[in-house]
Amino acid sequence: MSEKLERLGQLLTEKLGDRLKNQCISCGELTIEVGAADYLAIAHQLRDDAGLRFEQLVDLTGIDYSTYAAPRNSERRFAAVLHLLSVTHNVRLRVRVYAEDDDYPMLDSVNDVWPSVNWFEREAFDLYGITFAGHPDMRRILTDYGFVGYPFRKDFPVSGYVEMRYDQELGRVVYQPVSIEPRENTPRIVREDNYGDVGHG
Repeated sequence: MSEKLERLGQLLTEKLGDRLKNQCISCGELTIEVGAADYLAIAHQLRDDAGLRFEQLVDLTGIDYSTYAAPRNSERRFAAVLHLLSVTHNVRLRVRVYAEDDDYPMLDSVNDVWPSVNWFEREAFDLYGITFAGHPDMRRILTDYGFVGYPFRKDFPVSGYVEMRYDQELGRVVYQPVSIEPRENTPRIVREDNYGDVGHG
């Protein structure tokens, strides 16, 4: 399988040239990284080029790398990752693209290339705050209309910013600041002192 992926990597290097920022084989799939400026043109090429023919977009998700910037090649915080399938060539490809602006992350929409991405881009917008330029219906899809913030961002508090309750006097649902104390939601792991030592029974 890796030989097939290596051939695909070579083919992508030939076809994309300098627009290909990085590539690696991990978890049985080839991952490539492209720049935000080239993202839409590369998406068209990945679908339409006879040697590639990635006809199907399986998934798109947002990522917030936040404090994990150090081990990566990019210092950017937000990215979108696409999982593509070529039915013609029976091969999968993972594509990563970083948004250029961490304060207002925006990428081109690939809805015209793969219409199946419509709800995935809306989900990435709703949960990570990544806007997709050219998307036909860029609205929240999972959270409430008045929701504040983006719940999958690493800096979003576990308890959120607001809570809602039904007010008997007003006869409607009201939103108010969260009344519970913020807390860290990290489980405490208890292990023996020599846990993991070689020869430990």
